[in-house]
Amino acid sequence: MTDLRTVTVATTPSYPVHIGDGAHAASTDILRQASALIADERVHELHGASLALGDLPLHTLPQGEAAKTLAHLEATLDFLCSERLDRDATIVVLGGGAATDLGGLAASMYLRGVAWIASPTTLLAMVDASVGGKTAVNLRSGKNLAGTFHQPIAVVADTRTIQTLPAEEYASGLGEVLKTALIEGEESLSFLESNTGGLLERDANLLTEVVHACVSTKARIVASDPNEAGDRKALNLGHTFGHAIEQVAGPGAIPHGICVAAGCGLAISAAAAAGILTDSTLAERYRALAAALGLPSDLASLRASTGLALSADALLSAMSHDKKARAGTPRFVLPCSAGVLELDIELDVAALLA
Repeated sequence: MTDLRTVTVATTPSYPVHIGDGAHAASTDILRQASALIADERVHELHGASLALGDLPLHTLPQGEAAKTLAHLEATLDFLCSERLDRDATIVVLGGGAATDLGGLAASMYLRGVAWIASPTTLLAMVDASVGGKTAVNLRSGKNLAGTFHQPIAVVADTRTIQTLPAEEYASGLGEVLKTALIEGEESLSFLESNTGGLLERDANLLTEVVHACVSTKARIVASDPNEAGDRKALNLGHTFGHAIEQVAGPGAIPHGICVAAGCGLAISAAAAAGILTDSTLAERYRALAAALGLPSDLASLRASTGLALSADALLSAMSHDKKARAGTPRFVLPCSAGVLELDIELDVAALLA
């Protein structure tokens, strides 16, 4: 067991995020509040016992993005009703980002909102979906277009579960880690550059440190802007491009964090095209770091690795439906340098998508 770390997300009310190898076993006082468990079916097979929740009512979800539909949301709400849970209920959600998004949304809607505890089991969910209270399902028109803000009462991130991730899902988490380092700044980016070997080996102590750093960054930003009216938009770096790629590729075809990694590279190129990129070394530095972590940094590398066309016209159409768009015009978060971002930039990016 590695040393456990705790980050407090200072929203109203605040809540703790417990991080480390063995966090499930160390968090029994929190987890025993549970009235029901919503879990990714495969994750429950692998890690459900570590929660030590006994015969708690259980509702399972299919793996990945397939869970994030209105049909599965309805089935989850029907499950909560069938268990006769009242407004004092607390729901534990076990799984990756998709299960976290769907389970949190169900908790926000059932009886107009009950408490929930996130227990993320992927690197991606630990550094992204489990913190900040953004819950959602996908619609045919786009990703995460139906959702709510509903903060959990606690997050228990047992980094031991990362060791069982398939390589592609682990790489997806590294994509969000890389995005967070770009947001945080030079020290974080340099740390990743110095520790690519340990990350690729999934070193347990290093993973706890990286998740703690990413959660600390997100917690600080979320606390200052819980409903994404201003500074929290920074967390969308790479996401206007990334969500469009996901939409065009099809649900689950390319993991979210891999799309975000390509999206961040495109955002750097867009910043150069817009004349706001002040660090001339950032594009090459990002490309090298992404490559070292096994991630794409542009559309060419993503098209080559997936065999998908990802046409410019289809990507532009998807961007017009992005939840951050205004009157069908996409808006971008663009980096000027590591740690310095411009928000809500309108830009013609057609040439970057060719």
